[in-house]
Amino acid sequence: MEELMTNKKKNVYGVLLAGGLGARMGNVEKPKQFMEIGGKPVIILALEKFIVHPGFDKVLVLSPKPWIRFTRDLIRKYIPDPEQVAVLEGGETRNETIMNSIRYLEQEGLLDEETVIVTHDSVRPFVTHRILQENIEAARQYGACDTVIPATDTIVQSSSHEFISDIPDRSMMYQGQTPQSFRAKKLRQVYESLDEREKEILTDACKIFVMKNETVRLVQGEVYNIKITYPYDLKVAESLIVH
Repeated sequence: MEELMTNKKKNVYGVLLAGGLGARMGNVEKPKQFMEIGGKPVIILALEKFIVHPGFDKVLVLSPKPWIRFTRDLIRKYIPDPEQVAVLEGGETRNETIMNSIRYLEQEGLLDEETVIVTHDSVRPFVTHRILQENIEAARQYGACDTVIPATDTIVQSSSHEFISDIPDRSMMYQGQTPQSFRAKKLRQVYESLDEREKEILTDACKIFVMKNETVRLVQGEVYNIKITYPYDLKVAESLIVH
């Protein structure tokens, strides 16, 4: 019975977004997701969290086209069963990259009304089992969810970028992280309902739902679920790695 449960299709797919070239990291020879912390590439540390979680049928890694072969080589080197992972080409934008993952699932006959995708930054290597599990559950129940932590600093809004417009109530403010997770067909349906102007102002996938007044459930993140963006972040990440 346990073997049957293990082999049962879950309709849940990890989507690791590795499409960035890391311009804010400075003059570096390769994108930040391929830099090493604790002796491993950042992208591999993030991917391992998905691989060891039993809730995923497969993990899709969306890579810049020039780095697809390099990404596949890394996966063969570090992941015991590379067949668990598919490396795909990313899109021009974050949301187009996510749409590429949904197109792949459809082409492979893996997309139905119950299919859930858990989208995650490849440069957030400290995501936890709990966060992944709660994303899967929330996406199944509500259709969409976002991982957040409460804002600890006062948030200042400025429409002019010179003077304060507003200081919102901090108790209602959260800082967004990833994963962001969705019923895949619902996400595509809502995205395709946007006009080009609406698509241009998108900052992330959850905003697609918010713009169309769709429910997005909050999942509690972790302060240490950091995104590696700047050189300083690499030093912080090194300190978080348990040797």
